[in-house]
Amino acid sequence: MLPSNAFANSGVQVSRIGFGAMGLNGSFGALEEKEYIEALLRSFELGVTFVDTARAYGTSEETIGKALKEWNGPRPFIATKVKPWGKGGWGSPIPVTEAFPPGSIRQSVEASLQALQVEALDLIQMHQYWGIWDDEPYWLEELIRLKEEGMVRHIGVSIPDHRHDMAISLVRSGHIQSVQTILNIFDPLALDNLAPLCEKHGVALIARCVLDEGGLTGLLRENTIFGDRDFRNGYFDAGPRTEYLARVEKLKEFVPAYANSLTALAIKYALHYPAVTTAIISMQVKSYAEENIAALLEEPLPEEVFDQLFKQHRWIRNFYQKKYWR
Repeated sequence: MLPSNAFANSGVQVSRIGFGAMGLNGSFGALEEKEYIEALLRSFELGVTFVDTARAYGTSEETIGKALKEWNGPRPFIATKVKPWGKGGWGSPIPVTEAFPPGSIRQSVEASLQALQVEALDLIQMHQYWGIWDDEPYWLEELIRLKEEGMVRHIGVSIPDHRHDMAISLVRSGHIQSVQTILNIFDPLALDNLAPLCEKHGVALIARCVLDEGGLTGLLRENTIFGDRDFRNGYFDAGPRTEYLARVEKLKEFVPAYANSLTALAIKYALHYPAVTTAIISMQVKSYAEENIAALLEEPLPEEVFDQLFKQHRWIRNFYQKKYWR
Protein backbone atom coordinates (compact mmCIF):
# COMPACT_ATOMS: atom_id res chain seq x y z
CA MET A 1 0.00 0.00 0.00
CA LEU A 2 1.30 3.44 -0.90
CA PRO A 3 2.09 5.99 1.82
CA SER A 4 -0.65 8.58 2.28
CA ASN A 5 -1.33 11.90 3.99
CA ALA A 6 -4.45 13.58 5.28
CA PHE A 7 -5.65 16.27 2.88
CA ALA A 8 -5.64 19.53 4.86
CA ASN A 9 -7.79 19.11 7.99
CA SER A 10 -10.40 16.97 6.25
CA GLY A 11 -9.21 13.60 7.49
CA VAL A 12 -9.43 12.32 3.90
CA GLN A 13 -6.32 10.32 3.06
CA VAL A 14 -4.62 10.83 -0.33
CA SER A 15 -1.64 9.00 -1.76
CA ARG A 16 1.65 10.87 -1.48
CA ILE A 17 2.11 10.55 -5.22
CA GLY A 18 -0.60 11.85 -7.50
CA PHE A 19 -1.47 11.44 -11.16
CA GLY A 20 -0.65 14.71 -12.91
CA ALA A 21 -2.99 14.85 -15.88
CA MET A 22 -1.50 17.68 -17.94
CA GLY A 23 0.05 15.02 -20.17
CA LEU A 24 -3.38 13.73 -21.13
CA ASN A 25 -3.72 16.64 -23.55
CA GLY A 26 -0.59 15.73 -25.52
CA SER A 27 1.67 18.29 -23.85
CA PHE A 28 4.47 15.72 -23.61
CA GLY A 29 3.72 13.83 -26.83
CA ALA A 30 0.34 12.62 -28.05
CA LEU A 31 -0.93 9.09 -27.45
CA GLU A 32 -4.23 7.34 -28.09
CA GLU A 33 -6.88 8.00 -25.44
CA LYS A 34 -7.05 4.30 -24.60
CA GLU A 35 -3.38 4.45 -23.58
CA TYR A 36 -4.09 7.34 -21.23
CA ILE A 37 -6.96 5.41 -19.69
CA GLU A 38 -4.71 2.36 -19.25
CA ALA A 39 -2.16 4.53 -17.42
CA LEU A 40 -4.85 5.95 -15.15
CA LEU A 41 -6.28 2.54 -14.32
CA ARG A 42 -2.84 1.09 -13.68
CA SER A 43 -2.07 3.98 -11.32
CA PHE A 44 -5.27 3.32 -9.40
CA GLU A 45 -4.42 -0.39 -9.20
CA LEU A 46 -1.05 0.48 -7.69
CA GLY A 47 -2.60 2.68 -5.02
CA VAL A 48 -2.71 6.21 -6.44
CA THR A 49 -5.74 7.99 -4.97
CA PHE A 50 -5.09 11.59 -6.08
CA VAL A 51 -5.61 12.95 -9.62
CA ASP A 52 -4.86 16.54 -10.60
CA THR A 53 -6.13 18.03 -13.84
CA ALA A 54 -7.46 21.34 -15.17
CA ARG A 55 -10.27 22.59 -17.34
CA ALA A 56 -7.56 24.11 -19.56
CA TYR A 57 -5.91 20.72 -20.25
CA GLY A 58 -7.82 19.98 -23.44
CA THR A 59 -9.92 16.82 -23.06
CA SER A 60 -8.08 15.67 -19.93
CA GLU A 61 -11.19 15.83 -17.74
CA GLU A 62 -13.24 13.82 -20.24
CA THR A 63 -10.53 11.14 -20.36
CA ILE A 64 -10.43 10.91 -16.58
CA GLY A 65 -14.22 10.65 -16.51
CA LYS A 66 -14.07 7.66 -18.86
CA ALA A 67 -11.39 6.01 -16.72
CA LEU A 68 -13.50 6.50 -13.60
CA LYS A 69 -16.38 4.69 -15.33
CA GLU A 70 -14.11 1.69 -15.91
CA TRP A 71 -12.61 1.71 -12.42
CA ASN A 72 -14.28 -0.62 -9.93
CA GLY A 73 -12.43 0.46 -6.80
CA PRO A 74 -12.92 3.43 -4.47
CA ARG A 75 -13.14 6.71 -6.35
CA PRO A 76 -9.89 8.66 -6.18
CA PHE A 77 -9.67 12.24 -4.96
CA ILE A 78 -10.25 14.45 -8.02
CA ALA A 79 -8.66 17.90 -8.18
CA THR A 80 -9.12 20.24 -11.11
CA LYS A 81 -8.64 23.94 -11.87
CA VAL A 82 -10.83 26.77 -13.05
CA LYS A 83 -10.18 27.66 -16.68
CA PRO A 84 -9.11 31.28 -17.26
CA TRP A 85 -11.55 33.28 -19.34
CA GLY A 86 -9.71 34.28 -22.51
CA LYS A 87 -6.06 35.18 -22.05
CA GLY A 88 -4.29 33.44 -19.20
CA GLY A 89 -1.73 34.88 -16.83
CA TRP A 90 1.40 32.85 -17.40
CA GLY A 91 4.69 34.67 -16.90
CA SER A 92 3.31 37.94 -15.57
CA PRO A 93 0.22 38.93 -13.57
CA ILE A 94 -3.12 39.50 -15.21
CA PRO A 95 -6.02 41.21 -13.40
CA VAL A 96 -8.41 38.66 -11.93
CA THR A 97 -11.30 40.56 -13.51
CA GLU A 98 -9.85 39.69 -16.93
CA ALA A 99 -8.82 36.12 -16.15
CA PHE A 100 -11.92 35.18 -14.13
CA PRO A 101 -14.75 37.70 -14.53
CA PRO A 102 -17.71 37.27 -12.16
CA GLY A 103 -19.69 34.13 -12.96
CA SER A 104 -16.94 32.43 -14.98
CA ILE A 105 -15.79 30.29 -12.05
CA ARG A 106 -19.21 28.69 -11.67
CA GLN A 107 -19.39 28.04 -15.41
CA SER A 108 -16.00 26.34 -15.36
CA VAL A 109 -16.92 24.19 -12.34
CA GLU A 110 -20.21 23.13 -13.96
CA ALA A 111 -18.33 22.15 -17.13
CA SER A 112 -15.78 20.17 -15.10
CA LEU A 113 -18.50 18.27 -13.25
CA GLN A 114 -20.08 17.30 -16.55
CA ALA A 115 -16.79 16.28 -18.16
CA LEU A 116 -15.61 14.25 -15.17
CA GLN A 117 -19.08 12.78 -14.63
CA VAL A 118 -18.95 13.29 -10.87
CA GLU A 119 -21.43 14.86 -8.46
CA ALA A 120 -18.86 17.06 -6.71
CA LEU A 121 -15.22 18.06 -7.18
CA ASP A 122 -12.96 17.10 -4.28
CA LEU A 123 -10.79 20.15 -4.95
CA ILE A 124 -11.17 23.16 -7.22
CA GLN A 125 -8.11 25.38 -7.68
CA MET A 126 -7.69 28.80 -9.20
CA HIS A 127 -5.37 28.30 -12.14
CA GLN A 128 -2.48 30.78 -12.46
CA TYR A 129 -3.19 32.47 -9.12
CA TRP A 130 -1.47 35.81 -8.52
CA GLY A 131 -1.17 37.45 -5.11
CA ILE A 132 -2.59 40.76 -6.33
CA TRP A 133 -5.97 39.04 -6.69
CA ASP A 134 -6.44 39.19 -2.93
CA ASP A 135 -7.50 42.83 -3.34
CA GLU A 136 -10.46 41.67 -5.49
CA PRO A 137 -11.98 39.02 -3.20
CA TYR A 138 -15.11 38.27 -5.27
CA TRP A 139 -13.41 35.22 -6.84
CA LEU A 140 -12.78 33.72 -3.40
CA GLU A 141 -16.36 34.45 -2.41
CA GLU A 142 -17.56 32.58 -5.50
CA LEU A 143 -15.44 29.57 -4.57
CA ILE A 144 -16.75 29.61 -1.00
CA ARG A 145 -20.36 29.69 -2.27
CA LEU A 146 -19.69 26.69 -4.52
CA LYS A 147 -18.30 24.86 -1.50
CA GLU A 148 -21.34 25.75 0.59
CA GLU A 149 -23.61 24.46 -2.18
CA GLY A 150 -21.76 21.12 -2.23
CA MET A 151 -20.44 21.44 -5.79
CA VAL A 152 -16.86 21.39 -4.49
CA ARG A 153 -15.48 20.00 -1.23
CA HIS A 154 -12.24 21.97 -0.97
CA ILE A 155 -10.82 25.12 -2.56
CA GLY A 156 -7.24 26.10 -3.33
CA VAL A 157 -4.88 27.90 -5.68
CA SER A 158 -2.21 26.87 -8.16
CA ILE A 159 0.79 29.18 -8.43
CA PRO A 160 1.81 29.89 -12.06
CA ASP A 161 5.59 29.56 -11.70
CA HIS A 162 8.41 29.42 -9.15
CA ARG A 163 7.25 32.39 -7.06
CA HIS A 164 5.62 30.33 -4.32
CA ASP A 165 5.73 33.14 -1.75
CA MET A 166 2.81 34.97 -3.37
CA ALA A 167 0.41 32.53 -1.63
CA ILE A 168 1.70 33.01 1.90
CA SER A 169 -0.88 35.60 2.98
CA LEU A 170 -3.69 33.49 1.51
CA VAL A 171 -2.47 30.45 3.45
CA ARG A 172 -2.60 32.49 6.65
CA SER A 173 -6.10 33.74 5.86
CA GLY A 174 -7.73 30.39 6.61
CA HIS A 175 -9.93 30.60 3.49
CA ILE A 176 -8.25 27.89 1.38
CA GLN A 177 -7.40 24.25 1.87
CA SER A 178 -4.53 23.78 -0.60
CA VAL A 179 -1.67 25.40 -2.51
CA GLN A 180 -0.02 23.89 -5.56
CA THR A 181 3.54 24.98 -6.34
CA ILE A 182 6.76 24.00 -8.09
CA LEU A 183 9.11 21.95 -5.91
CA ASN A 184 12.11 19.91 -7.01
CA ILE A 185 15.81 19.33 -6.38
CA PHE A 186 16.78 22.40 -8.38
CA ASP A 187 14.18 24.63 -6.72
CA PRO A 188 13.43 23.69 -3.09
CA LEU A 189 12.57 27.21 -1.90
CA ALA A 190 8.94 26.32 -1.14
CA LEU A 191 10.28 24.24 1.76
CA ASP A 192 11.71 27.31 3.48
CA ASN A 193 8.51 29.24 4.18
CA LEU A 194 5.48 27.93 2.33
CA ALA A 195 5.70 24.32 3.51
CA PRO A 196 5.97 25.02 7.25
CA LEU A 197 3.19 27.64 7.04
CA CYS A 198 0.92 25.19 5.21
CA GLU A 199 1.60 22.62 7.90
CA LYS A 200 0.91 25.14 10.68
CA HIS A 201 -2.38 26.33 9.16
CA GLY A 202 -3.65 22.93 8.02
CA VAL A 203 -3.32 23.70 4.31
CA ALA A 204 -2.42 20.90 1.91
CA LEU A 205 0.75 21.46 -0.11
CA ILE A 206 0.68 19.93 -3.60
CA ALA A 207 4.12 19.73 -5.20
CA ARG A 208 4.37 19.82 -8.98
CA CYS A 209 7.22 19.82 -11.52
CA VAL A 210 8.90 17.32 -9.20
CA LEU A 211 10.79 15.89 -12.19
CA ASP A 212 11.26 19.36 -13.72
CA GLU A 213 9.30 18.51 -16.87
CA GLY A 214 11.26 15.26 -17.09
CA GLY A 215 14.71 16.84 -17.02
CA LEU A 216 15.56 15.31 -13.64
CA THR A 217 14.91 11.81 -14.99
CA GLY A 218 17.98 11.92 -17.22
CA LEU A 219 15.97 11.81 -20.46
CA LEU A 220 17.56 14.99 -21.82
CA ARG A 221 20.50 14.80 -24.22
CA GLU A 222 22.40 17.46 -26.16
CA ASN A 223 20.58 16.47 -29.33
CA THR A 224 17.12 15.87 -27.85
CA ILE A 225 14.45 17.56 -29.99
CA PHE A 226 10.90 18.22 -28.80
CA GLY A 227 7.98 18.76 -31.14
CA ASP A 228 6.44 22.19 -31.69
CA ARG A 229 3.40 21.30 -29.57
CA ASP A 230 5.46 19.73 -26.80
CA PHE A 231 5.51 21.86 -23.64
CA ARG A 232 9.23 21.14 -23.23
CA ASN A 233 10.15 22.73 -26.56
CA GLY A 234 12.67 25.43 -25.63
CA TYR A 235 12.23 24.89 -21.89
CA PHE A 236 15.64 23.36 -21.14
CA ASP A 237 17.56 25.74 -23.38
CA ALA A 238 17.15 28.74 -21.07
CA GLY A 239 19.75 27.29 -18.72
CA PRO A 240 21.56 26.83 -21.13
CA ARG A 241 21.10 23.12 -21.92
CA THR A 242 24.78 22.32 -21.37
CA GLU A 243 24.50 23.68 -17.82
CA TYR A 244 21.34 21.68 -17.22
CA LEU A 245 23.00 18.45 -18.39
CA ALA A 246 26.05 19.09 -16.23
CA ARG A 247 23.93 19.59 -13.12
CA VAL A 248 21.92 16.43 -13.75
CA GLU A 249 25.17 14.54 -14.26
CA LYS A 250 26.28 15.53 -10.75
CA LEU A 251 23.13 13.97 -9.30
CA LYS A 252 24.16 10.55 -10.57
CA GLU A 253 26.54 10.16 -7.62
CA PHE A 254 23.47 9.39 -5.49
CA VAL A 255 22.30 6.57 -7.79
CA PRO A 256 21.99 3.67 -7.03
CA ALA A 257 23.34 4.11 -3.48
CA TYR A 258 20.31 6.14 -2.30
CA ALA A 259 17.79 5.71 -5.12
CA ASN A 260 17.32 3.18 -7.89
CA SER A 261 17.16 5.91 -10.53
CA LEU A 262 17.35 9.66 -11.00
CA THR A 263 13.55 9.62 -11.20
CA ALA A 264 13.28 7.94 -7.80
CA LEU A 265 15.82 10.35 -6.33
CA ALA A 266 13.76 13.36 -7.45
CA ILE A 267 10.49 11.91 -6.15
CA LYS A 268 11.91 10.90 -2.78
CA TYR A 269 13.48 14.34 -2.44
CA ALA A 270 10.20 16.17 -3.05
CA LEU A 271 8.37 14.00 -0.54
CA HIS A 272 11.05 14.07 2.16
CA TYR A 273 9.12 16.48 4.35
CA PRO A 274 5.72 15.28 5.61
CA ALA A 275 4.46 18.85 5.09
CA VAL A 276 4.27 18.02 1.37
CA THR A 277 0.86 16.38 1.13
CA THR A 278 1.30 14.87 -2.31
CA ALA A 279 3.51 15.22 -5.37
CA ILE A 280 1.76 15.18 -8.74
CA ILE A 281 3.74 13.69 -11.59
CA SER A 282 2.86 13.23 -15.25
CA MET A 283 2.10 9.53 -15.61
CA GLN A 284 0.24 9.44 -18.92
CA VAL A 285 2.38 6.47 -20.00
CA LYS A 286 1.73 3.26 -18.08
CA SER A 287 5.43 2.41 -17.72
CA TYR A 288 6.10 5.90 -16.34
CA ALA A 289 3.36 5.38 -13.79
CA GLU A 290 4.85 2.08 -12.67
CA GLU A 291 8.35 3.55 -12.35
CA ASN A 292 7.21 6.65 -10.48
CA ILE A 293 4.99 4.77 -8.06
CA ALA A 294 7.75 2.26 -7.32
CA ALA A 295 9.89 5.10 -5.96
CA LEU A 296 7.59 5.38 -2.94
CA LEU A 297 8.34 1.79 -1.99
CA GLU A 298 12.06 2.52 -1.65
CA GLU A 299 13.70 3.56 1.60
CA PRO A 300 13.46 7.31 2.28
CA LEU A 301 16.52 9.45 1.72
CA PRO A 302 18.81 9.64 4.76
CA GLU A 303 18.66 13.07 6.36
CA GLU A 304 22.27 13.84 5.52
CA VAL A 305 21.72 12.98 1.86
CA PHE A 306 18.64 15.18 1.65
CA ASP A 307 20.58 17.96 3.34
CA GLN A 308 23.40 17.65 0.82
CA LEU A 309 20.96 17.82 -2.10
CA PHE A 310 19.09 20.71 -0.50
CA LYS A 311 22.18 22.85 0.06
CA GLN A 312 24.51 21.92 -2.77
CA HIS A 313 22.31 21.13 -5.77
CA ARG A 314 19.77 23.93 -5.82
CA TRP A 315 19.74 25.96 -9.02
CA ILE A 316 17.36 28.87 -8.65
CA ARG A 317 16.18 30.13 -12.01
CA ASN A 318 12.90 30.66 -13.80
CA PHE A 319 12.75 28.76 -17.07
CA TYR A 320 9.31 30.21 -17.68
CA GLN A 321 11.05 33.49 -18.47
CA LYS A 322 12.29 32.20 -21.82
CA LYS A 323 9.03 30.41 -22.51
CA TYR A 324 6.75 33.38 -21.87
CA TRP A 325 8.97 36.47 -22.01
CA ARG A 326 10.88 35.88 -25.23
